[in-house]
Amino acid sequence: MTIPASFIQELIARADVVEIVGRYVQLKKAGANFMGLCPFHGEKSPSFSVSPTKQFYHCFGCGAHGNAIGFLMEHAGMGFVEAVHDLAGQYGLQVPEDDASPEERARAAGQRQKQATLSEVLEKAGEAYRKQLRQSPAAIAYLKDRGLSGEIAREFGIGYAPPGWRTLAGVFPDYDDPLLAESGLVIAGEADENNEGKRYDRFRDRVMFPIRNVKGECIGFGGRVLGDEKPKYLNSPETPVFSKGRELYGLYEARAALRERGYALVTEGYMDVVALAQLGFPNAVATLGTACTTDHVQKLFRFTESVVFSFDGDAAGRRAARKALDGALPYATDVRSVKFLFLPADHDPDSFIREFGADAFARFVNEATPLSRFMVEVAREGCDLGSAEGRAHMASNARPLWSALPEGALKRQLLTEIAELVQLNAQELGELWLPPGAARPAGSVARERREGRARPREDRYASRTSSPRPPARGRTLPPGRADVAARLLLSNMAEWEALPHELHDLLCELPREHGQLFAWLDSQLHEHGVQPWAALREGLRGLDFEALALRVMTGPDGAPVGDAEGEQAAETARELRNVLDFMLDERLKAQQSEAIAAVGSDPRALERYKALEARRLELRARLHPR
Repeated sequence: MTIPASFIQELIARADVVEIVGRYVQLKKAGANFMGLCPFHGEKSPSFSVSPTKQFYHCFGCGAHGNAIGFLMEHAGMGFVEAVHDLAGQYGLQVPEDDASPEERARAAGQRQKQATLSEVLEKAGEAYRKQLRQSPAAIAYLKDRGLSGEIAREFGIGYAPPGWRTLAGVFPDYDDPLLAESGLVIAGEADENNEGKRYDRFRDRVMFPIRNVKGECIGFGGRVLGDEKPKYLNSPETPVFSKGRELYGLYEARAALRERGYALVTEGYMDVVALAQLGFPNAVATLGTACTTDHVQKLFRFTESVVFSFDGDAAGRRAARKALDGALPYATDVRSVKFLFLPADHDPDSFIREFGADAFARFVNEATPLSRFMVEVAREGCDLGSAEGRAHMASNARPLWSALPEGALKRQLLTEIAELVQLNAQELGELWLPPGAARPAGSVARERREGRARPREDRYASRTSSPRPPARGRTLPPGRADVAARLLLSNMAEWEALPHELHDLLCELPREHGQLFAWLDSQLHEHGVQPWAALREGLRGLDFEALALRVMTGPDGAPVGDAEGEQAAETARELRNVLDFMLDERLKAQQSEAIAAVGSDPRALERYKALEARRLELRARLHPR
């Protein structure tokens, strides 16, 4: 879906950033601006300023800044498209979608209206459950026995569903309303011969934990029995507003703590989250009765760059950790941290802290197993590394795990570590894991460079891809190919998704700011999807390569370059492929030189040279058609 840049500009101009921010932060007038406590870091004196004239917010403490769309993205963890839709809905605007038919737009609008209506129904039920808690000595006693205070219960909106079969009939006058069943609050049985079906409350005699999305809207409930009846925990079913594979309990309440503490602690249940918040760890969240998914991990990385999964040390905990590893691998970039914490088998986080104290638990968190080590442990489990068969078995186990990692230094280091364990060199293992006909891995070039058989990357690409040298007085040099590629991709981000991994590697490995910019662009696509230049511009603020991006997105006449649309987008795609073909040809030529230099010591070098020459012939045919 593409949202026109003109609409985004109109939306930002119409939105009142003071009103938007004021819904989440208590603001007070201070001269021309408004001030409040920053929601992005813990502070006791206000340093968070919101300007009604500039329609901009800025924190003088942590440096957070942006417009209304940026605030919703940063504070509520929304993607760009979601933030635009949310903001537009607040001002009664319909978001134009260039590639959507009128029927699709009408369907999307109806879906958004249905979601808003269901959330209202769930909010009303949650209010009723909270009132019932105040009237239930048994439920209050249960929470006190678990060590929870009234303050923490209010913060998380905890309530109580009485044992009656139709308690909600006293809350909703029309108990037959289909919305009650669609929201998961009521179960509608099959109709009898009179076309009447038995209807009854799903949650009965349970402590109720409201599940909120990142905007704070109630989207479902989790219910816990007071005794030992089964099932102990009961979640809302899948509905138009609730999907347990995408939502995390406590994420809304933990948003500020995630930024303040610097990491997310992922636990296994509601009580863990609430108890940890009371015991000094408000940065805890929990999956909702399901294994951790890639959607869960992606959502967490919108708020923090570090995630610690906490599991019991028993077999079930190890199985849960194994599934969490699968979910985390695609997002384990070089600038992120993923760890796995295994508590003693007879403890959960709540019991551990109460017995040993918060400091001991914090030390456990700091000493948690890094993703790299846990991945190797999983791969070698059950393998006898003293035999060739066992080492081959480990290599087979490790291949899908390693392949799921994004390109970067971590992936290359793990290739070397795994290769040593299975008694191969990294190049041999990398080539063994390549699909038939694929080019050899970029990591082999890095290995050759370490061994002194290749020129430094900066030298290989200096002719075209590094920043241009200062021009002679009176002359302006044309932009380098890396600059052109950056401009084309920033103005038409969808093209990045269409590029093969080889070209992703080529661009992300460019020296200095160019490589950093392309690696950032790749991470933005994974986290937020395709975004227009206006959104990318907001995300670039304060980054080391912001100046580079602004330079390439400024035309020769000094006017800003906009998003490529329609025929211009198609022309942009053609120009990008042409520029990247030239850059790839240069890289292949450099690899040929490395292969020739290695002919005397590497028996496969000549074969590599011939394969590279065949690829260059294909490229030259495209670049110089007859």
